[in-house]
Parts: sequence; C-alpha cells; structure tokens
Amino acid sequence: MGSDKAQLELGGVAMIVRVARLVESVAAAPAVIGNPEAHRALGLRAIADDWPGAGPLGGISTALRAAATPWSLIVATDLPYLTREWLAYLVARGPASSADAVVAMNEGHPEPLCAMYHERTERVFRGLLERGVRKVTQALLDIRVDSIPPAEWKRFDSDGLLFKNMNSPEDYEEAKARLAGPRGE
Repeated sequence: MGSDKAQLELGGVAMIVRVARLVESVAAAPAVIGNPEAHRALGLRAIADDWPGAGPLGGISTALRAAATPWSLIVATDLPYLTREWLAYLVARGPASSADAVVAMNEGHPEPLCAMYHERTERVFRGLLERGVRKVTQALLDIRVDSIPPAEWKRFDSDGLLFKNMNSPEDYEEAKARLAGPRGE
C-alpha cells in the first residue's frame, strides 16, 4: 500500500477509527493492538503487542490475553465493508456456541480476522506462537471452530464484500467509490 492501511481515510475517518466505532456499536469499548501512543492520539484504547512481528496471530493472542470477557470480537482494521448487523450477529453467536471460535467460511477458506474467539484459545495460540506458528488458519486447526457458511453470512451482505480487505491502492480506491454511493457514509 505504501502507507499504514489503518490510517487511510474513508469518508474523512481513518479506517482504524471507523472499525473501532463499528465494533463499539455492538460490543464493549474496543482495544487496538499496536503502538499505544499512536492510537491514543486517535482517541483509541491501545495495547502493546505481546508478539511484535508475529502477524495477526500474535495480535489475536494479545487481545485475548488482555480481554475482560470470555468472548472477544476480533476484527482487522482493513475491512471497509463490515456492517453493524453482521458484527451484532457474531457477538450474539459467540456466547451461544460451544466451540472455541466462531468463524465465517468464504469460498472454502476461513475468515479469521473478523471472528469471535473464546478466552481459552489464548493459551493454545500462545503455545503455537512459542513454537513458531504464525498463520491464523493453521492455529484454527488446533481449536474447535463453529463455521458460518456463506449462505448464512451473505444474508448480511449479498454482494459478498464483508471480508474484502484493502491490500492495494486499487482496493482502497474501490472502497472509497463503493462507500460514497447509496450504501456509503
């Protein structure tokens, strides 16, 4: 991307703030995993990453360690098409599940960066990180996952964009254009 995706603006709001507000609308006050000073400047509560350089699995493990509740909603900051309705559904489904995580499936692959995780997964993820595992999808193999099929999550987004993230300047331009339309801000 050439810059920090979390700082990119959609509708005049940094992605990280936009996602935090969305999460806050359905769950407790969110915490951002990363540089506390940089995120506090945006008015966000931040927690230093226990596993810097370990990617999303390290961030998830850190968030679960710091969580004050049994279930945590984990959301990446580069998902511009998330909806409040989808996140509310996830937040309700987590505590109702007997699994360790509630994760949507998209074209046969899990979407672990917009999911619910139970606190018991933290020790599993920590153990994996200590052994050098960095892929969240690999970590999911060591826990019980309540998978949400596309037919179920597409009720919240018939276009199938919920999990489309911004990995390139073209993705960012597309998100700006889509969100400026009737669905947008």
